[in-house]
Order: sequence, then structure tokens, then C-alpha cells
Amino acid sequence: MMKSIVSSKYLACLVGSIILNLLFIINIYVGGQWKLSWSLGAAIEAETVAAIYCSGHGRAYLDGLVVVGNKPVCDCNTCFTGPDCSQFIPHCTANADGLESVEELLRDLSMHSYSGDPLFLEPFWMQHLASSALVVAGWHQMSYTYGGKSFVSKELAKVVRKVHASVGNAVTQNRFIIFGAGSTQVLSAAVFALSPENTSSPAKVVTSVPYYPIDKQQTQYFSSQKFKYEGDAYRWKNRSDCSSTNMIEIVTSPNNPDGQLKKAIFHGPNVKTIYDHAYYWPHFTPIPAPSDEDVMVFTLSKLTGHAGTRLGWAVIKDETVFNRMMIHMQMNSMGVSKDAQLRAFKLLNAVLEEGTGIFDFAYQTMKSRWERLVQTVSLSNRFSLQENNPQYCTFYNKVRQLSPAYAWLKCEREEDKDCYAVLEAANIIGRQGNLFGAEDGYVRLSLVRTQDDFDILIKRLHKLITEENGDKTM
Repeated sequence: MMKSIVSSKYLACLVGSIILNLLFIINIYVGGQWKLSWSLGAAIEAETVAAIYCSGHGRAYLDGLVVVGNKPVCDCNTCFTGPDCSQFIPHCTANADGLESVEELLRDLSMHSYSGDPLFLEPFWMQHLASSALVVAGWHQMSYTYGGKSFVSKELAKVVRKVHASVGNAVTQNRFIIFGAGSTQVLSAAVFALSPENTSSPAKVVTSVPYYPIDKQQTQYFSSQKFKYEGDAYRWKNRSDCSSTNMIEIVTSPNNPDGQLKKAIFHGPNVKTIYDHAYYWPHFTPIPAPSDEDVMVFTLSKLTGHAGTRLGWAVIKDETVFNRMMIHMQMNSMGVSKDAQLRAFKLLNAVLEEGTGIFDFAYQTMKSRWERLVQTVSLSNRFSLQENNPQYCTFYNKVRQLSPAYAWLKCEREEDKDCYAVLEAANIIGRQGNLFGAEDGYVRLSLVRTQDDFDILIKRLHKLITEENGDKTM
């Protein structure tokens, strides 16, 4: 009798709960459309800030600059100022590095460890606001893990696989995927995972010149009994003891700074290779074939432009390496922010929905910038750019030229040994060649920042070259 009463009460509560939920759904679904409730205020707030006029030379952000009354104001692009960013600063410095000023450069050279902000993709997302917008409830994914088991979103991993399959730049079948706070953290985890255990001799971590500076900087910073940075790979190539030494080679392909597709120098049972494929996307390089390496590292920032989301991933063949990287991530940061994984999930789904849209937009932008840059530099015998040999691209089914994220500019004159100083005198800030292990006759110029940044760079270069050439004009 008691069991019957309890069961009846439980059934009544269950039915009541279902009815209340149905009434709630009916209440917010009116006239064939969802009637916003808790998300309405957030949506209005987001659209209000997005509508703030900044004359096309800046943006207002919900968490950006504010004035009295907590009202967001415009955050202006380089060389623009004023309440709506409409005032051009005539003698400002062309920023082709990533730093906002010479003062920052002098104050903190460690800032050179990051690459140029890929803000050239901002106009694409301005045209695709609805597909990329995201509203998050306060109770969303509050746990450390997904389902109490993993720091990795399985749904995000599925979308990553779909993106690679659609582009054809990496084999992901029967591979493991791990996420990190940008490719920087993923690369660090890979070095730890590939280093030998229980050995008195640390693995030698090498890169080939010109190399991406952070490979050297973070390896030296985290140097331990397990691994040690040993510089240029070519310096070790012909060493007799190399075959018996544990080596970890980081191969950045396409390379940062010169955009070249590179292959590993070392091979053998004692060699582990990490392929940094941050720029292995159709807007930066032809895709000759899907990469099928043991450890391949990618990043959201160079695919969608969202550098601030800080999400990178690795595609890994060996389960042991994957597990060791997971342990490193757990000890290092308890996994990657779920907010970052959610935003990446939304953005990558938008990429898939648009088909080739983002790649077409990005490639045409980079192609146009390279054409303008080559045209400008070709007017001078004082400067030269890296070789850009056409290759067949499986994504576009045609032979095409590279359109790298960076120009690897060389000063050809004997007296211009410090190319950075030559450009600095012309009000252009790049990145010194010695930071990449190269000579100071080279400077890296970022081509992926805003259109304003690129236009000012071309203007400053044009002025420098025409003054050198006298009456010669473009």
C-alpha cells in the first residue's frame, strides 16, 4: 500500500514536471518562431556594441575600451585615432611585426615570440555574423571535463576531422586529436611527450634556419633533463654520433618566416619529428597532398583568424604519444578552456557551412597583397623577396603560387647589413633576421594584419624606394 502511494506521488511529480516544461516551450515558441527569454538581453547587448560606428578603421568590443558610464568606445587600428577612428596619424609607423609601437619592442623583446595577428580575416566574419555568433548560458559546461572523462570535446574533434577532410591537408582517420592553448602549448607538450624517459642524455631539439623563434625560446625556457635545444638542424646533419643520439626535429611547413614547404632533415629510429602545420591551409600555400606525419600541429588562429581564442590541436598517430601529451596538458593547465573549444566548434561549423568561402576570401586577399608587394619591391635593386615557385594545389585543382603570411625581405646592399635599421629609418617596423637564426640582412614583414596596416606598409615602402630611385615612380 505504501509503495503504491509513493509511486503515485512520483508519477504525479513526473507528469507535472513534463507539463511545466511543455508550457515553458510553448511560451517561448510563438508564431512559428522562438521567443527569446534569457538570451534576449545578451543578444541586444552584443548587437548594440557591434553597431557602434568606427569609420571602418577600428572596432568596439563588449570587453574593450570603455568611457564614463561603462559604454564601449572604438578601439582604433594602427595610425588612426579619434572617437570614431576617422583621424589618420600622418607620420605613424607602419606595423609589419605585431607590436603596436617601438616602445613595446624595446621594453620587451619576448613579445617577438608571437606571430602577426591574422586580422585580415576580420572582414569575412563581418559578412558572416549570424553563422558565427554565439550565446552562452551561465551554467554552460561548468565541469573540468566532458562527461567526467576527458578534457577534449569529442564533438569539436569530429568537426576538426571534417575540416581537414574537406581541405585535404591532413590525414586524420585512425588518429588521435588533442587540444591546447594555441599551437604554442601543443608544440611544448609534443616535445615533452617525444623526449626519452629514464635517460641521462637529453634529446637534442633542433630546427633549421630560418626557424620560428618560439621553437627555440620555449624549448630553452622549459629545458630539462629530458630535452635541450641544440640550434640549427643542418649543423648536426653530418655529425658521426648523430645516428645514436636522440633527436627531436621541429619542422615548420609552410615555414615561418619564408613560407617554404619543408621536409625533415633527420630520419632513423632515434629521431622524432614534429610537423608544425600552422600555415598549411589553401590561403597561404598550395596543398600538394594530405600530410600524413606522426605528429602534426595546427592552430585556429591561422585558419579562421581567431588568435585570441588560443586554441591549437595536434593530430597524432601513436596512442602512447597522445597519452603522454594528455598527461602534460593535465599537469600544465588541466586541459583547454571549454569556452575556447565551444567557440572553435561554432567557427569551424561555420567554415564547413560556407564551403570554400573562407578559403576563397583569404586566398584572394593574400594573393592581392602579394601582387602589390612584389610590384613595389620590384622597383628597387636594394631589396628582394623569397622565391615563390608555383605548385599544384589539390584544393583548387590548379597550379598556383604561394601566398605566405610573411615577406622574408632581404637588403641586398653590402652597406645595409642591418636591414631592420634601414626599414626603421623609413618608419617601418618588421622583425629582425637574427631572431630566426638568420643574418641581420633579413627582416620579416607581416602581411596578415588589417588592411590599414598593409596599406600603410606599402605606402612607406613605396616612399622609401621612390626616394632611392629619384624620379622613378610606380
